[in-house]
Order: sequence, then C-alpha cells, then structure tokens
Amino acid sequence: MSDLQAKFEAAVANSKNLSERPDNMTLLKLYALYKQGSSGDNGEKRPGFSDMVGRAKWDAWNALKGTSSNDAMQQYIDLIESLS
Repeated sequence: MSDLQAKFEAAVANSKNLSERPDNMTLLKLYALYKQGSSGDNGEKRPGFSDMVGRAKWDAWNALKGTSSNDAMQQYIDLIESLS
C-alpha cells in the first residue's frame, strides 16, 4: 500500500470523527473526492429526477471526471485536515 493510500484511508476514518458536521456542499465535495479517489471516473447511470440526493452526488462525482485518483485522494486528505 502506498503512503498516499494509507493517508487517504486515515482521512476517511478521521472524517467520521469531525467535531462539527460539514455543510451539504462540503459533504458533496467529500463524497465526490472519495468516489474519484477510490473508484476513478464515474461510469454509472445518472439517477432519475425523483432522486434529488442521488443526482446531486452523481453530478458532484461526475464533475471530477478526468481527475487522477491520486489527485482526488490528496484533495480529500487536504479537505479533511482543513475541517479537523
């Protein structure tokens, strides 16, 4: 396991212990960075109109298309550190 991967997994664990719940836009950013870092580009079908939360998550993840997994992991780590 790479050093970046270990730091990413530690940041994911730390995200569950933040003193304050981040606002919804920050949560979407965290979700998108996590998905991009762990799964790569979004290849899933966009949820239907009635699933507004699913669509927001899909849109946030899809906006990172083309971002490397390593870049997404580092951005996730940095964002968690700024929220701690």
